[in-house]
Amino acid sequence: MDLGLTGRRAIVCASSHGLGRACAMALAEAGASVVLNGRDAAALDATARDIRDATGAAVATVAGDVADDATQVALVAAADGAPDILVNNNGGPPLKDFRTLDAAAIHAGLDANMVTPIRMTQRVVDGMMERGFGRILCVTSGSVKSPVPGLDLSSGARIGLTGFLAGVARQVAGRNVTINFLLPGLFATRRLEGVHAFSAKAQGVSAQEAEQRARARIPAGRFGDPDEFGRTCAFLCSTHAGFITGQSLLIDGGAYAGVL
Repeated sequence: MDLGLTGRRAIVCASSHGLGRACAMALAEAGASVVLNGRDAAALDATARDIRDATGAAVATVAGDVADDATQVALVAAADGAPDILVNNNGGPPLKDFRTLDAAAIHAGLDANMVTPIRMTQRVVDGMMERGFGRILCVTSGSVKSPVPGLDLSSGARIGLTGFLAGVARQVAGRNVTINFLLPGLFATRRLEGVHAFSAKAQGVSAQEAEQRARARIPAGRFGDPDEFGRTCAFLCSTHAGFITGQSLLIDGGAYAGVL
């Protein structure tokens, strides 16, 4: 399927590894030029090379913390000041018992996972509306729908982001700008190791046993492949998804048993 993204400019935040990288790869495969971001310059450059080699797409990089104003400005500039697609993504705070979170940690988590994507959206949405096309996709978490112990701060910040931008989505939809949310369950990324380690300690079992238990709770019988997440991202950013907005799409292999 032609996604209609040839020539489009995409910013993918936190994209040197994991799900952000998968989103950037899929958008490049669909014909978009991409601007990558990450704090590890060496990893970022390696990802850029891989995407160029695999797709032939134009790839730019902006090293830095996406929470910093200077990095945000540089990201927009690297997309010629006129991005068509923004994928809001950022690493979540480390898993911790909520009792151990002090005020500084709480504010940092809210800044990274709520304030920063809102600020990035503010920077690009008016231009998208003026040009009559825009796709804003926020990578949140399956814990938005089904809270997970240890992810309380991450869940709270991402729920706040969802509530904030769900209202904005209705304000901009008439100009062919959509805002949607992708909620990953357990995917085979670096972060999964930390999830297993936290669960192992809480359950008093080995990390291997915690991993087996986590897999057994997923009806699909496996952890997610980042590539399938990336391709879902690309579809929601496509010309075919203009009538989908303000929605939270859970991708978790059936782990969440609810119907809403």
